Amino acid sequence: MGLLDRITLTQHAALPPEAIDVTAANEIQIQWPGGRQVLIPSRQLRESCPCAGCIEEFTGRKLLDPATIPDDIHPTQISPVGNYAVQFTWSDGHATGLYTWQTLRQASGLT
Repeated sequence: MGLLDRITLTQHAALPPEAIDVTAANEIQIQWPGGRQVLIPSRQLRESCPCAGCIEEFTGRKLLDPATIPDDIHPTQISPVGNYAVQFTWSDGHATGLYTWQTLRQASGLT
């Protein structure tokens, strides 16, 4: 069995947000199609980083210790990744997580 035989490919069915901004209170404001707007605390989104450094890839076990996230965490940059995700550069220097539209919808309380 080769590496590609062990990878499960998923389609990205979630529609992209219409806008993603950072508020003065350092919350992530997401405007979803249809007019739904949500605010996600930066700390919550940083804690849910889906990267391999924060989540063990094969078991899903959380590697990131929430106690290591500064209370004043905030994004310093938001970069689009194709038409399926964004990448946040956080004020703690972390920048490897790709937040798919589905990941952001889940963080928004939408599924």
